[in-house]
Amino acid sequence: MHTMEQAAPNPQPHTDASLPLPRRTQAPQSWMVRVADAKYYWYDLLADSGEKPELRDPIGRYLRRMEFELDATAARRHLFFAVTRPRVRFDVAGAVQWGFFSLKLSLPLLLGAERSKDSITVELKVPFAATLKKPTIMLTENFISLNWGGLEEVFSVHDLLRIYGHTLRLPSKVAYVGQTRDDEGRLGQGRLPAMHRVRAQSGDGYDTLLLVVGVDVEVSCAEGDPAARLDPADPLAMDALHGERVEMIEAALIRYFEGSNPRARAAEERQRRGARIVAVQHSNHLVQYTIDLALPDSGNYNQLCSEFVSAAARHVLSCFVADGQVQVAPMPGPA
Repeated sequence: MHTMEQAAPNPQPHTDASLPLPRRTQAPQSWMVRVADAKYYWYDLLADSGEKPELRDPIGRYLRRMEFELDATAARRHLFFAVTRPRVRFDVAGAVQWGFFSLKLSLPLLLGAERSKDSITVELKVPFAATLKKPTIMLTENFISLNWGGLEEVFSVHDLLRIYGHTLRLPSKVAYVGQTRDDEGRLGQGRLPAMHRVRAQSGDGYDTLLLVVGVDVEVSCAEGDPAARLDPADPLAMDALHGERVEMIEAALIRYFEGSNPRARAAEERQRRGARIVAVQHSNHLVQYTIDLALPDSGNYNQLCSEFVSAAARHVLSCFVADGQVQVAPMPGPA
């Protein structure tokens, strides 16, 4: 059973001074950072789960697949966002209604800690392997199962809201930014202390989701990209270089979404991060970098906001290091 841990420091950027440093450039560098892939996970399902999910059950397989995917990110240098959204559940006591001669399905919902009644109407898509024109439906508070005869689909309530068109509009608020790299694999086990704190601070009226993001970095430099000169047989050098870039991106996103004095960060962590980004900026001769944060394939959950940032589907940030900190200025997105 997953249990709440005692308070512990937030995980620090995963760096190892013993790793070989990549070759640096003497010429100035600038970076263009874009999102390569993005995927949402409902973190509460992991943190609140008990015994190992039953693989013979479709919902159990869903949960195990989510655990496996998050376990895999622990060995990779991806970014993650702790995203809170107003609590939403299926109303298992409510009425499920089909539209006439269509696959339009009306589903009852319960919103917020007060569990106020609402509903959404979605139009289902028939999967290729279906043998039924309409699926049989099973609802739990968190999941909907659609049995199409030859295939059974399982969606969490957040999957359904993200994928299918509807009129319900709820904000996705970024509360914390971090890296998935973690030797202990705590994200997939639902026991990362920083995520526990986000859940506790959000309260019962909100759900906590995990948005995992991979990035591509395009380097502009008169001497070319240092990555092109690394020995392919030395993966540690490439990992160190990519790690430095992800640290700079993470620092900028923390500044943007969490503000200039993030409450979730201890003074010691902020001091270490500041020293690290100055060192990385100096060794890479990094003058400026631009982050184009847009979420591919995120459907209705493509907009992000925070306490300091208005909701938008795209956040374009101009970033540079000054006075020992990453400075971030939002820019208008390309037309």
